[in-house]
Amino acid sequence: MVTTRRPLIAGNWKMNLDHLQSIAFVQKLAWSLKDAKHDYQTVEAAIFPPFTDLRSVQTLLDADKLELELGAQDLSDNDSGAFTGDISGAFLAKLDVKYVIVGHSERRTIHHESDEIVASKVAAAHRNGLVPVICVGETADDLEKHGPSAVPVAQLKAALETVPADAEIVVAYEPVWAIGSGQAATPEQAEQVCAALRETLAEKLGADQASATRVLYGGSVKAANIATFMREPNVDGALVGGASLDTNEFASIVRYQNHVGV
Repeated sequence: MVTTRRPLIAGNWKMNLDHLQSIAFVQKLAWSLKDAKHDYQTVEAAIFPPFTDLRSVQTLLDADKLELELGAQDLSDNDSGAFTGDISGAFLAKLDVKYVIVGHSERRTIHHESDEIVASKVAAAHRNGLVPVICVGETADDLEKHGPSAVPVAQLKAALETVPADAEIVVAYEPVWAIGSGQAATPEQAEQVCAALRETLAEKLGADQASATRVLYGGSVKAANIATFMREPNVDGALVGGASLDTNEFASIVRYQNHVGV
């Protein structure tokens, strides 16, 4: 089955920009895309602010009828209760959050989140009507020991244990060795792993769902290289980190179809 997948460019702000800065940022970004006559039906653009910014950004998106989608950077695997500091998926849903990042490499390494916790968070996202952006990726040591795709595929299989066959998900391949390094994977490397991830989706969810599911690349993505990744048949967008904090740079990434040679 051949499905036309609408590309998704997702900007993960990480722990940057307070709620006042986020308002100014979103206004400038929306203006940049409007000024360039960006077609949101062709490429979907989503932003993932810190938790403290979500209400301010949601209010702005609603008031100005902006077509940017809203995402959160994480969620609890519990919906309520005595979990100090955690954020419930139910709370995010009330803020019209559409996407939520699950299993980002920084959560896996800094906060020691296991594959089991990631799978539980994926289930929590679905319970609350959120679309999980399931992050998978290998370290430089993983790559040397196991080769390309082995670790990302294993992580995806674990995350999919809780996923109904018809559930909407997004998968993001983010090689840990490329994040923030300035050294992105090559388009060929990204395609090899993304193709293996799509095969895994087909095994677990069926061919139709695999064909419809977007697989993103993340890791030192910038305006100068996004077009090369988007030429690959199994790369359906990007999870952008540092470059998403520059409105002009991020807007240019969203408008990758305007770049020469695309």
